[in-house]
Amino acid sequence: MNRVILMGRLTRDPVVRYTQSANGSLAIARYTLAVDRRRRSTGTGSDQQTADFISCVVFGRQAEFAEKYLHQGTKICVQGRIQTGSYTNKDGNKVYTTDVVVDDQEFAESKNAAASSHTGSYQAAPAPSDEGAVPESGFMNVPAGTDDGVQDEGLPFA
Repeated sequence: MNRVILMGRLTRDPVVRYTQSANGSLAIARYTLAVDRRRRSTGTGSDQQTADFISCVVFGRQAEFAEKYLHQGTKICVQGRIQTGSYTNKDGNKVYTTDVVVDDQEFAESKNAAASSHTGSYQAAPAPSDEGAVPESGFMNVPAGTDDGVQDEGLPFA
């Protein structure tokens, strides 16, 4: 199965071209998605954040959507498949390509959140602090003495 789901920010506005065919024109949009990646530093043992820059291509109505609504810094979630290829450039060298062919794309943050965090260029989000971190068990520790409406004797909805 070849299925990809990514969330990241556009590094620049999509580049859209139109092809002419017997059936009319077809929109093709290309953009690069900066996807955060955490990696553990071998020396300090702390998380360091970096980004992968993933080339994406989208066709048809989805490409027209990208042209109209997606801009540099927009946080989106895409679903699609990985496609590899190759070509020979003008210098005679073989160039290998890897793209995500996008089937579906959607906004990953509200318009207000985008406006407050838009910086004009991609910047990786800061690494989370240890305060409020979720333990490996996946459950967050709740401090003793917190009254959140949950009764000790039973379930809150019983």
